[in-house]
Amino acid sequence: MSSAESTWSPGSWRDKPAVQQPDWPDEAALEAVLKQMRTMPPLVFAGEARALTESLGHVANGEAFLLQAGDCAESFEAFSADAIRDKLKVILQMAVVLTYSSGVPTVKVGRIAGQFAKPRSSPTETVGDLVLPSFRGHMVNDVAPTEAARVPDPNRLLSAYHQSSSTLNLLRAFTKGGYADLARVHTWNQEFVASSNEGQRYEQLASEIDRALRFMKACGINTTSLPTLHEVDFFTSHEALVLGYEEAMTRRDSLTGDWYDCSAHMIWIGERTRDLDGAHVEFFSGVNNPVGCKVGPTATADEVLGLCERLNPDRIPGRLTLITRMGADKIEAGLPPLLAAVRDAGHPVVWACDPMHGNTFTANGGHKTRRFDDILAEIAGFFAAHDAEGTWPGGVHVELTGDDVTECLGGAEEILDTDLASRYETMCDPRLNGRQSVDLAFAVSELLRR
Repeated sequence: MSSAESTWSPGSWRDKPAVQQPDWPDEAALEAVLKQMRTMPPLVFAGEARALTESLGHVANGEAFLLQAGDCAESFEAFSADAIRDKLKVILQMAVVLTYSSGVPTVKVGRIAGQFAKPRSSPTETVGDLVLPSFRGHMVNDVAPTEAARVPDPNRLLSAYHQSSSTLNLLRAFTKGGYADLARVHTWNQEFVASSNEGQRYEQLASEIDRALRFMKACGINTTSLPTLHEVDFFTSHEALVLGYEEAMTRRDSLTGDWYDCSAHMIWIGERTRDLDGAHVEFFSGVNNPVGCKVGPTATADEVLGLCERLNPDRIPGRLTLITRMGADKIEAGLPPLLAAVRDAGHPVVWACDPMHGNTFTANGGHKTRRFDDILAEIAGFFAAHDAEGTWPGGVHVELTGDDVTECLGGAEEILDTDLASRYETMCDPRLNGRQSVDLAFAVSELLRR
C-alpha cells in the first residue's frame, strides 16, 4: 500500500521474525526452486484481484455477502477434475441458496488452487510410537508417518504451483464455459445430497429459479444475452503461510506499477501469524491484493486496530477482511468490543465468520471433529453481535468438501461419534460434507433475511 512503498519490497519480510516456516534442510536447493518460480507465469492477474477488491467493497458497505469456502488442505494425491467439480458444485449450491433466499448478492471465493500449507500448534506430532516432524501440508512435506516423508522438500513448491495452475484452468472453464449457468441449477445437486432433506429443499428452490427464468422469457427478456445468468465470477484464496513461495509469486503490475501476489486473488494471515511486528504482516502490508486476517478469542481491540492500520492504511473498502474464529461460547462476548472499535475508528473492513476452527475437539476414537450445531451457534452469535453494534455481518468462511465424508458431527443426517471412522478422509481438519454445507447455507440465508 502507498504508506509502505518507501521501505517495502517483496523480500522485506525476511528482516522480520517469521514463524510457522518449514525447516528446509538445504537452503541452496530452496533458493534454486524459488529462482525458477520467479520466472514462471502468474497464476492470477492483478486486474482480477482488483475486481475482487471492488466486489468485497460492496460487502464492506453492507450491499453483498461473502461466501469463502473449500478444503482445509488440498492434496496432491486426491487431485482430480471430478473432485474440483464436486467442490465447486457445493459452493455454487450454497451461493444460489444465499442469493435467492436472502436477496443479497454473494461474492464467491474458494479455499482452492493454493491451500497446500497448514500452520501447526507443535513442530512435532506423535503417530503411534513415533515422534515425527508435524505434517505441514503437501506444499512442504508428506502426511505419511515416516521420518523421510516428513522432511520438507522445496520441489513440492513447484508441484503446488503446477496443481494450482491446473485447478485454476478447470475452474475458469466451469465458471465461464456454461457449467455455472443458472439454467443448470438442478445439475449442481449431487446424488448423495439430492436424496437428503437438504437436497430436497434445494431442489424446490431450483424449481423456483426455473420458473423465474421462464417468466422472464415469457415477458420478452432475452435471457441468453445476460452473461450474469450464464457464468459466475469465482475467485481463489489461501492462507499465505510459506512466505518464500508467496514472494516468488509476487509481480509488479504493468498497468499500475503496484505489487500483487499472483498466487491467488485473495490471501489471508492466520491466527498464529498475525503479529504486528512479524514477517507475515510485513509481507501483506505491501501487496495490493484483497487480504484477510484471522482474529481469535484472545485478540484485543488495540491489536485489531493495529492490523487495520498496517494492512489497510488508505482505508480502501474491500481491501481488508477480518475473519473471526472465536468459538460458539465466546463470540457474543468477545466480538462486540472489536466491532465497536473498528467501526468507531472508521475502518471499512469486511467482517466474516469462521465458525470451524474455534469449535474443534477430539472425539472418542481420536478423530478431530466439530459439531454442526456449534458451527451454526457461532454463526448465530456472529449475527447477534453485529446486530447489537449496528454493523454488517459480511460473510462466512467454512471448510467443506464435495465428497460424502463423515468428519463433522450432527446435521440433519445425524452423524454420530461412531460414524466418524467410516468416511473420515481429511488430511488435517474436519470438513462439512455436501448435505451439511447446503443446510448451513439455508440457515445463514434465514439469518440474513432477518
